[in-house]
Amino acid sequence: MKRWLSLAGAIITEVSATLALKAAIEAPGWYVMVVFGYVTAFLLLSLCLRLGMTISVAYGAWGAGGVTATALLSASIFDEPLTWLMGAGMALILAGVITVEVGSQKAHAKQGEQA
Repeated sequence: MKRWLSLAGAIITEVSATLALKAAIEAPGWYVMVVFGYVTAFLLLSLCLRLGMTISVAYGAWGAGGVTATALLSASIFDEPLTWLMGAGMALILAGVITVEVGSQKAHAKQGEQA
């Protein structure tokens, strides 16, 4: 559970930093949030890996969650476009990450049977 919470924190702080990067174009004070957010995101991702999550699952979920949240929030905050095709792409990305997670669980179960 702790690894998923640290991964969620990594996604939230990375998305916050990315949105702050967009905001910093007009108001440079946001660069403080950019640096803080990215540093924190990598620390939390590192913690997630230290707690035992596989890199394929962690990085896939981090990327998919980041892409999805950034697209949705940038449409809301910055009035950037969001189309049905973009939504379909995000759904496919999320489906891919879920598939990797299921495959990872099956590989761990099989590895445990062989031990």
